[in-house]
Amino acid sequence: MTPKTLAQLLTGLPTRPRVVASGNAATPWSLLSLVDSLLDNYVLHLLNPQPGVPDREGVVIETPFVGPGARRSPRLSYIPARLSMVPLLYAGPLPPDVVLLHTSIPRHGTVSMGTEVNVLPAAVEAVRRRGGIVIAQVDPSMPYVLGDGVIPLDWVDLAIEATDPPGSPRDPVVDTDTSRVAENVARRIDDGSTLQMGIGGVPDAVLSALSPRRGLRIWSEMIGDGILNLERAGSLDRQSVLTASFLFGSPELYAWADENPRLRMRRTEVTNSSASISANGGMVSVNTALQVDLFAQVNASWMHGRPYSGFGGQTDFIVGALHAPGGQAVIALRSWHPRADVSTIVAMIDEPLTSFQPSVVVTEQGTAELWGHSVKDQANRLINETAAPSARDELRQEAFDLGLMG
Repeated sequence: MTPKTLAQLLTGLPTRPRVVASGNAATPWSLLSLVDSLLDNYVLHLLNPQPGVPDREGVVIETPFVGPGARRSPRLSYIPARLSMVPLLYAGPLPPDVVLLHTSIPRHGTVSMGTEVNVLPAAVEAVRRRGGIVIAQVDPSMPYVLGDGVIPLDWVDLAIEATDPPGSPRDPVVDTDTSRVAENVARRIDDGSTLQMGIGGVPDAVLSALSPRRGLRIWSEMIGDGILNLERAGSLDRQSVLTASFLFGSPELYAWADENPRLRMRRTEVTNSSASISANGGMVSVNTALQVDLFAQVNASWMHGRPYSGFGGQTDFIVGALHAPGGQAVIALRSWHPRADVSTIVAMIDEPLTSFQPSVVVTEQGTAELWGHSVKDQANRLINETAAPSARDELRQEAFDLGLMG
């Protein structure tokens, strides 16, 4: 494909087309830059927009999960949706006109979406039904990962070859409090458990603490280097396939994923289906939060009246884990936010909620068992077991005012 060929094809689009692109760490930067240069006005739809996405007049950044490249943008259009429900948007209120993929080089008459499957199969199917366009950035640095992201070459209308290696996270800073949170969570996880880990320093630290376990299975949105380390430590069940929807880690992780039969990347409708999650015995969902209140409500997605991330898969996995045999949904966080210098255990959340009713809340202070306890008992446990000692007296007074004590 040449820019001239692409320009001719894009002239037939609606006045403000919706362009769905690979997100997270798999943004097809070269292809996206080319499309941006050819379209004056369009809606750019992707998950977790990273710094560098087009952010100018004429572009609307539309996303169900806000990333660092869009949090402060005046052109952000946040679409609240559980991640499991996002594929339904493409067949309904948010139909795509163009889909931009970041794929492997062709193998066996197919290409792989590589590190980012997620909602993309649904977007490709929706745009093909509508007679839209699928464009691929074919990239020798993108691993060929098996699963639902492998598609026939004839599903791709146009392609360019360019090298933009998938992104990698910064090395996490694990301080004493984070390590204590991780140790408290790890004590709850037995041999043979099935794991889902969210994104962040606390879930990463939990994985590091699990290397002595054996027979662990993985059913998760994301796989990172912590899972690879467990694989090498012999902690994972060798008879089970590792199931996820996207990868985020080091180049070493991406090289390990290339045509690895141990790994299957599944579409979001599969990984985040609460019914599929609940079919895993001993399912342990570990997610973090910005705040938890005395009603066991969780805010993991809003900050200072603005969307910080989104529902993501937290709600999907909490519900699925609660219904799994022997399952548990863990919210793990530090009791005190060091930068904001405030308690993360609060009386009542005043931001939009992300989820509610986890099995337990875990901080470096301890563990509050919530499932099966009255609302007053839950509040007492959250104050006495998880809140920072300096915040407890004020929380007790607020609990009294809310009718949760006395």
